[in-house]
Amino acid sequence: MDSHHHLCYKRQECFNAIRNKISDCNSLQDRHGSRYLINGKVVIEHSPGLSGPGKSATVQVYSSTVIDPNTRKGKLSGKACLKKGKSSKKDSAKTTVYKIKLHVEPGFGNPGAFLIENNHKHRFFLQSATLVTPENRVIHFDCRSWVYPIKDTNTSRLFFSNTCYLPSKTPACLVELRKEELESLRGDGTGERKEWDRIYDYDVYDDLGNPEKGPDHVRPVLGGSRSRPYPRRGRTGRPATKNGTISLDTYVPPDERCSPKKLSEFIANAIQATAHFLLPEAKSLPRDSSSFESFGDIRDLYSNNRRQAMRGTSVTEKVKKFVPAQLFKDVTHVIEEVDIKFPLPQIIRANQFAWKLDEEFGRQMLAGTNPTRIHCLREFPPRGTLTESYIEQSDIEHNLDGLSFEQAMKQWRIYVLDHHDYLLPFLRKMYSEGVCPCASRTLLFLRNDATLKPLAIELTYPGSSNNVDGMKTMVFLPEKEDIPQALWQLAKAHVAANDSAYHQLISHWLHTHAVVEPFIIATRRQLSVMHPIHRLLDPHFKDTMHINALARTVLINAGGILEKTLFTGKFSMELSSELYKQWRFDEQALPSDLIKRCMALEESENPRGAHMLFQDYPYGLDGLDIWLAIQTWVGDFCDIFYEDDASVKSDTEIQAWWSEIRNVGHGDKRKEKWWCQMTTKADLKRTLTTLVWIASALHASVNFGQYSYAGYPPNRPSRCRKFVPEEGTMEFAEFLKDPDKYFLNMLPDRFEASLGIALMEVLSRHTSEEVYLGQRATSEWIDNEQVKQRFEKFNKSLREMEKQIMERNGDPELMNRRGPAKVPYKLLYPDATKVETPAGITAKGIPNSVSI
Repeated sequence: MDSHHHLCYKRQECFNAIRNKISDCNSLQDRHGSRYLINGKVVIEHSPGLSGPGKSATVQVYSSTVIDPNTRKGKLSGKACLKKGKSSKKDSAKTTVYKIKLHVEPGFGNPGAFLIENNHKHRFFLQSATLVTPENRVIHFDCRSWVYPIKDTNTSRLFFSNTCYLPSKTPACLVELRKEELESLRGDGTGERKEWDRIYDYDVYDDLGNPEKGPDHVRPVLGGSRSRPYPRRGRTGRPATKNGTISLDTYVPPDERCSPKKLSEFIANAIQATAHFLLPEAKSLPRDSSSFESFGDIRDLYSNNRRQAMRGTSVTEKVKKFVPAQLFKDVTHVIEEVDIKFPLPQIIRANQFAWKLDEEFGRQMLAGTNPTRIHCLREFPPRGTLTESYIEQSDIEHNLDGLSFEQAMKQWRIYVLDHHDYLLPFLRKMYSEGVCPCASRTLLFLRNDATLKPLAIELTYPGSSNNVDGMKTMVFLPEKEDIPQALWQLAKAHVAANDSAYHQLISHWLHTHAVVEPFIIATRRQLSVMHPIHRLLDPHFKDTMHINALARTVLINAGGILEKTLFTGKFSMELSSELYKQWRFDEQALPSDLIKRCMALEESENPRGAHMLFQDYPYGLDGLDIWLAIQTWVGDFCDIFYEDDASVKSDTEIQAWWSEIRNVGHGDKRKEKWWCQMTTKADLKRTLTTLVWIASALHASVNFGQYSYAGYPPNRPSRCRKFVPEEGTMEFAEFLKDPDKYFLNMLPDRFEASLGIALMEVLSRHTSEEVYLGQRATSEWIDNEQVKQRFEKFNKSLREMEKQIMERNGDPELMNRRGPAKVPYKLLYPDATKVETPAGITAKGIPNSVSI
């Protein structure tokens, strides 16, 4: 029996024991002979320093079958106090199980919802409740929510059972409760949010700048205008942070917050990564802007497993300044030692110079951390919205492995990585900030073995003009002689810098983190927790709003880490807004994306919806398998609850949800014609499949490989401090004197590089609480056996894919699966088999949500 089945079996065994133990109460009245008993248990988790609720919390249940004529809601039971709980401790958290007895009138029926009132002085985390009726039926409540003191909230918390209903099929006793709960979550759009407020509303990105620090920290508002459109974020009601300090207290609704354990683990990972700056023992990392002296100098950044105790060091004192006291205790519990150096990235483990090879350069466009930008070239020369390429047919026709230029084009063998026209309006502004920015086009040839051979690189940069925009354009070709080859290597570095910024700002932040947040807000505001689609989507939203709020504080804000490390600098988020103009939700469906980029052909008979042009595209091939599994699971789920198209069209909550996403959450795109109308089951299935894909597999594919590739700056520099030198200039003379030295001076300086490596390390780590695709936090997440059977089928299909991916990685004919650097492609390896997966940098596993 595997661990997944073992866990489900043990939990079922536990529930059976509860049922059997109280079966004597099936139809027995209590000692007063006038009421029946509902028995059960309530499971509460509380963090260190917080005592349990004791007698200061009470529970009541609502009937799902008997209406109270005075309230138009279900009959309400008597109160039961939580007392004499049985506690257990795991790691730093204590869990307490309380047995309860609820007195109800004869004929009360099944509980459909319950109220819990916290009269304690502290919040507590309600894991679950399980009730057993006099008829011996077990009712589950999967809560996993913070319950705050009633002195703060002025109201009890309501939880519905794990039974799902479409709005039209809601039991009459629960209709009013369902309506009231949704209304309470929407708020009225005013006021500053308090920690305990459970209110979801929208706002624009007006919190990125810090004007009080001076004009250089002013940033434009993103969203709400035609010139700077953007997805909406969650509204906090608070002004932007103005004192320049890191804040971990940015408001997000309590149920969207990372758990104390995860937050402490996340902070601990950040400390691990930044300890290289803070520890005086890390002598190899001067805190200046000097360049690396040699490749060996860079190699010295990485670990030989030397560790340093954290307590009593300068790290401790620095961390205390921005981490709340209780969280600081949790962090120091998690991390007692820190690494003095970074772990060795995969890209240089097997061969420290494989990254220099053209084959590896091309392979990373198919199997690296940003495999979603490359596309097949269908017309020559390449054209953008602003310019036509300077690359000529004569530059490449001699390098097509015996094919004529016409044959190569006809056979779809020429590909392009295009980072050109969208950058042009920003280049001169970026140049004025002290970096050396280029826009690039890279042409590649698909060889018979499906590897990509670079053909030419076009770089455009500010300088003496040879075109109407006052820009200089140069074309570089691959060469074997020393000096031309070194120039080619410099050109590849600029391409990598372009790709790094696009990856971080668009493929990663915009196309996963930012576009998903409006869906989360709309789901909480418009879909009741009783709605089956809410139940389907909930795991795929875990922690995303909190992670995004933290990112606005330290990552994408004015002076944040991305501005310090990417060549786009202070214009990073403005560029992200510009590229949101091109965003289409329908094209984030993987088959549509591959077809648009001419990496696959549309194939309506194929259940995947597309047929790969060549099999050795690891992201595309593995991705279509994952897509099909998600599509099948979502389709099976929807078929259980929706009979036909009319049932989708008449679902008032789904229609309100979709309208709010289009008109508010992504309101700057409201007039686009590509939005579906949400009038058919096919519309709903496609939308949900795309959303689950984005939150799980797409995010995993662009996030968890970052340290493997970008953890080594020469492979993926995030900015360049020099242009490729032109012959006859002083820079060219400097280059000729020592090409390697010139390359190292082009890279980010020591501080920028180290900060970038630290960021890659933090973002690439899985936490110990991760729940992966094909898994749920509890086996009793829904009270529907048909759904559970379909979900087990989904899990099984993912486990089969794990075997298939390992077989593909071992196939010597699929050369892009490992490449010269011997980095196996496992970024879409689901890791659905294990119940608990070790935390750390694994470069595999698909978490359910955008949770880092």
